[in-house]
Amino acid sequence: RTAAAPVDVVAGYPWFGAWSRDTMISYEGLFLCTGRAQEGAALLRGYAATLSEGMLANTADTGRVEYNTVDGTLWFLHAVARHVTVTGDTDLGDELLPALHGVADAHLKGTRYGIVVDPVDALLTCGAPGAALTWMDARVYGVPVTARTGKPVEVNALWINGLAGLAELTELAGQDAAELWRLHHRAHASFRQRFPAPVGWLHDVVDAPAPAYPLGGAAHHDDDLLRPNQLLAWSLPYAPLEPDGEALRRIAAGLLTPLGLRSLSPDSPGFAGRHSGGPAERDGAYHQGTVWPWLLGPYTDAARRAGLDVDNLFPGIEAHLREHGLGSVSETTDGLAPYRATGCPFQAWSVAELLRVRRIR
Repeated sequence: RTAAAPVDVVAGYPWFGAWSRDTMISYEGLFLCTGRAQEGAALLRGYAATLSEGMLANTADTGRVEYNTVDGTLWFLHAVARHVTVTGDTDLGDELLPALHGVADAHLKGTRYGIVVDPVDALLTCGAPGAALTWMDARVYGVPVTARTGKPVEVNALWINGLAGLAELTELAGQDAAELWRLHHRAHASFRQRFPAPVGWLHDVVDAPAPAYPLGGAAHHDDDLLRPNQLLAWSLPYAPLEPDGEALRRIAAGLLTPLGLRSLSPDSPGFAGRHSGGPAERDGAYHQGTVWPWLLGPYTDAARRAGLDVDNLFPGIEAHLREHGLGSVSETTDGLAPYRATGCPFQAWSVAELLRVRRIR
């Protein structure tokens, strides 16, 4: 329990406290799938009270409230929409609706860290010097390892999904949602045009700052490194893309392991197969090949929608329940076999996503 809410989630035991991004990613699995909707509603109210300039506080372990994520607030929109959809608690939706409209308005106008909707394509862009705003937020000596400045794929999938969820909540409250739907459809169309890459999967970031191009070269480039962030483009309730079995097979070939998905494919530059060493080495590998079990959630959703077999996805992670943090799922594992568990042995979003996708098998 923290100042953010009367009920809260420990992101990872024993080393992490309460983090809004982790909490909102975990929300459906930990609260809606376990019959704790009343506690969940209290949590959502508490976090809504932390909104500032359209951003959810990332209450972390630093002893102060920080606003430093681009995706935590979008996951909050998703959590509220899922709560109302699953429970039918429209009273909570009505109560939080003004705050949620404030989130959309702030993103349209622009808020901290260059987070703003691009008026040209209605996609969400973000970035500021030294900032790592997505869940891939590791730094080494203060420098982001994967800054992902520009328009990250999962951020825009969440933005499109969040607009649709907010429009539905608005209509349930008897209000006009026409402008929200127009913005949703614009962003949706732009996503479908911009993110598919010639390599057969989705760009991880579009309109990213270009590497050192020669004089007169491009000012921006589109990053097509094979990462798992694109899974949200197929897995969310209002996913911007239809299921694509061929793209998912390519993703599985490069990223899928028995314990989760790699954060970067082994044939990519900068791949790190072992999450070990000192702090700089561990942070440098954190999102450069390290496996994250929570990503089995969106992968399973996307694969189910594409009609792919998912029965063989769970034996490894279920066996893991008896191997490290007993009865729990680890934060991370090495990116190479035998996939040694690393990080926190008890990780909220790892547990939550396994609970969620196994409940709908």
